[in-house]
Amino acid sequence: MSAMFRSLASIDYRIWFAGALVSNIGTWMQRTAQDWIVLTELTDHDAVAVGITMALQLGPQLLLVPFSGLIADRLDRRRTLMATQAAMGILGLGLGVIVVTGLAQLWIVYAFALLLGIASAIDAPVRQTFVSELVSGAHVGNAVALNSASFNAARTIGPAIAGVLVVLIGAGWVFIVNGITFAAVLVSLRFIRPSRLVPAVRAPRAKGQLLEGFRYVRGRPDLVIVFLIVFVVGTFGFNYPIFTSTMATVEFGLDSAGFGLLTAVMAVGSVAGALVSASRDKPRLRLVFLASAAFGVFALLAAIAPSAWLFAGALVLIGFAGQILMTTANGTVQTTTDPVMRGRVMALYMAIFVGGTPLGAPLLGAVANTLGPRWALGVAALAGVAAFALGVGWLVVYRDARLRVRSGSRWRLRVEFGARDRMAGSMTATGSFAALPRREELAEELELDEADARRS
Repeated sequence: MSAMFRSLASIDYRIWFAGALVSNIGTWMQRTAQDWIVLTELTDHDAVAVGITMALQLGPQLLLVPFSGLIADRLDRRRTLMATQAAMGILGLGLGVIVVTGLAQLWIVYAFALLLGIASAIDAPVRQTFVSELVSGAHVGNAVALNSASFNAARTIGPAIAGVLVVLIGAGWVFIVNGITFAAVLVSLRFIRPSRLVPAVRAPRAKGQLLEGFRYVRGRPDLVIVFLIVFVVGTFGFNYPIFTSTMATVEFGLDSAGFGLLTAVMAVGSVAGALVSASRDKPRLRLVFLASAAFGVFALLAAIAPSAWLFAGALVLIGFAGQILMTTANGTVQTTTDPVMRGRVMALYMAIFVGGTPLGAPLLGAVANTLGPRWALGVAALAGVAAFALGVGWLVVYRDARLRVRSGSRWRLRVEFGARDRMAGSMTATGSFAALPRREELAEELELDEADARRS
């Protein structure tokens, strides 16, 4: 099996991958239909209402982070996922029945978005860390990237299906279909044998566990900069439903099918970005910085696109850069975190990534309403550039980095770290270098090893 798909060698991961793909398709169908009815049926193209819906659905990630992370580290993850996935399926069915019967109001959609957000807040860190039980440690980074590819492949298929079904049978039935798709995940979890799972390190009962994840991240400067970049871009850049829905309707006059197509087009780039990330041997921190810059440039191109076709092309590039950023950041956090802390750290990561939306989504919705959707995309472009600047500043100030031109068989640019690099030689809890050792230090260690060998 090729290196890009090496995690699929595990039968349990294949079962999980298939079930999650079906469920993810349904989830993206519901998100598309939900944004559409809020924008066109329950309001008069009010982007702020779409932002509030997103905030209610994603806000619990921020509020419940101490508890959801501890649940992921303490409880059986397979059983916990069965409970959270069943709850989200029931919520999808319930909202579908309300919409089909004509009882839907804006506050009801808000309430279901909040309940779904609470279930998702518990589900997210458990689902993220469950991957480490399905594959061996060497393949965790690849499995994370393939999960992202599955999620974004669903983002290609789900919105396109939803756009057609909303026209043919209505949004309510789309919600019902989504509720049914959760059965695929439940069936896959049922067929995964606990005896084949990689044993998980469970956090023992002790005082102060709720805040231990915060203390752990605070002591890891490499994680702090990743979290900071994810917060900036996630809060002001990854509000895709606001950008695509308002650009589709206000700027280009498209219907629900056109909106679904634009969302699917962006997902094509996201799938490509996830597969590129899966092909790499391990996540690299510098790639997070470069992807942030690329995201900002591509968002600017989308903001000035004169036609729907050029806008769609820019969306592919946004999806590509954004997915490389997300997958690399996620893989960096998971593969370098102490296994006993992984659930709490991932809960904090998801809270920072998703929890910024309650601030960013309504703000960008207001920008889209008052200045136009192109200006909202301009804010996203600025966020990408700002995140890149933060990364470069961290390299220069904290790691004493300098950009050098090296000549050998060919000219190339190379980042080198100076004598004041505060990350040099530091090791993560999993044994991976959090920083590359300086060349002179590495040479000195090799000389010492050779001397010891001669003496022996």
